[in-house]
Amino acid sequence: MNPAPSQTPPVPAGLLPRLGAVFYDSLLLLAVWFCATAILLPFTHGEALRAGNPLYTSYLFMVSFFFYGWFWVRGGQTLGLRAWRLRVQRPDGRPITWLQALLRFLTAMVSWAALGLGFWWILFDRQKRGWHDLYSETVTVRVSKDYLRSAR
Repeated sequence: MNPAPSQTPPVPAGLLPRLGAVFYDSLLLLAVWFCATAILLPFTHGEALRAGNPLYTSYLFMVSFFFYGWFWVRGGQTLGLRAWRLRVQRPDGRPITWLQALLRFLTAMVSWAALGLGFWWILFDRQKRGWHDLYSETVTVRVSKDYLRSAR
């Protein structure tokens, strides 16, 4: 159950806390990839999947999207975002939609591919939005400890 949006305007999250959350989430995503790969092993008779296999790459891409999308849509927080007291939401405080999650995910991939330029953009935007925030019409904000307690 998501608590009601705060009456005070949310404080946009800066670059360093976001990168901290990305680091935490990358460790968790790596574990998810291991589990997702283990699920495939019976279908390959225990053989390793070859690097560059387009089906396997697409599978991991979809697993990654559903990992992030599920958390963003369900409560706005992955484990990394929660640890850094951040939340992804619409500007009005409501949870994002699956379409916004997809746009955010794809744009974040482009941001990383452009040597992180979409994330560095946070340093220059007055509202501390990255490309993925802008394109998906979402915001990443700081949340209080009280918010985290009430979200349990």
